[in-house]
Amino acid sequence: MTTPASPLHTLARSEKPIGVGIIGLSEHGGWAERAHLPALRALPEYELRALSTSSKESAERSGHRHGVPRTFGTAAELAACDEVDLVVVAVKAPHHHELVQAALDAGKGVLCEWPLGTGPAEAESLARQARDRAVPTVAGLQARSHPALAYARDLVADGYVGEVLSTTVVGSGGGWGSTVTPRLHYVLDAANGVTMLTIPFGHTLDGVASVLGEPEDLRIRAVTRRTSLLDTETGRTVPTTAPDQVVASGRLPGGAVAAFHYRGGTSRGTNFRWEINGTEGDLVLTAPVGHLQLVPITLEGGRGESTGLAPLPVPERYVRVLQLDARADAEAYAVAHAYRHFLDDLREGTSTVPDFAHGAARRRGIESALAAGDR
Repeated sequence: MTTPASPLHTLARSEKPIGVGIIGLSEHGGWAERAHLPALRALPEYELRALSTSSKESAERSGHRHGVPRTFGTAAELAACDEVDLVVVAVKAPHHHELVQAALDAGKGVLCEWPLGTGPAEAESLARQARDRAVPTVAGLQARSHPALAYARDLVADGYVGEVLSTTVVGSGGGWGSTVTPRLHYVLDAANGVTMLTIPFGHTLDGVASVLGEPEDLRIRAVTRRTSLLDTETGRTVPTTAPDQVVASGRLPGGAVAAFHYRGGTSRGTNFRWEINGTEGDLVLTAPVGHLQLVPITLEGGRGESTGLAPLPVPERYVRVLQLDARADAEAYAVAHAYRHFLDDLREGTSTVPDFAHGAARRRGIESALAAGDR
């Protein structure tokens, strides 16, 4: 978190709602509509007051559809609106840098979807600008805010598995398989920064680190096994430079071994399984696909003389957004909890939600681990 004296900190402590403006809430659906809109509507401490899209006309149509009173055709106009206290950037990553910069130039707090731009240089630039302007920021690494991960973190800290010996993650990317739709062609170009490495693997790596600590000596190998995908609408093949196999290994604080394997597409077998193995027990987290930041998570465990796994329901004290259901509202669930924890950070001066400095460090760490993996 940044300096506690910012206007956003003061507003959060006043008990008045925080005015939010979303860049990228369109009339045609998308991530902002599926995740941020229900998350904000479930939290009375936030008030969605404005949106902007690619044009004034489309913004007006989106505002009418979603009941948002103020609409703008540019990010700069939205950021300059006095009714907006927090700017949310929910568009494709290649546009993150310029849109976040507009919000920072206006002195507004910013929540930007992960990743912060197309690569480490853009992420570092945004983190530096946010620090220089002393405004609160959030990097959209919301997996760690999910109640299931918060509970797992406490179980490990409280000794449920004893000393952690190893952890293993196997996941499917969902995308980057054998087919693609036209609207997702941009994720096939590694230069756009939106790949299986940065999205499902990156979110999961951050979630694992939040539970078990930052992996050390991390080495990543990213391989492109499929060089083209089938466009399901045109029937044509589309070239790809994005990896569809990601393998990583490292050590956890204390010496435990960590291993990851992400595969493109979906599997007929395991699509997400994360095991934490210790001297006294085991924890297992499973999900329908490897995007830990937007899927329902099942937590099981076993310890002592138990020879199998049993469900470990998340206690009510971890659930901070009662209006949403962990399964029915899975895409919005972790996002809503990130908003809730960000409010706590603003009010209490804590740092539980990743800021831009954290996001830049995560992106830099992935690049460093890739370089280490190639040696």
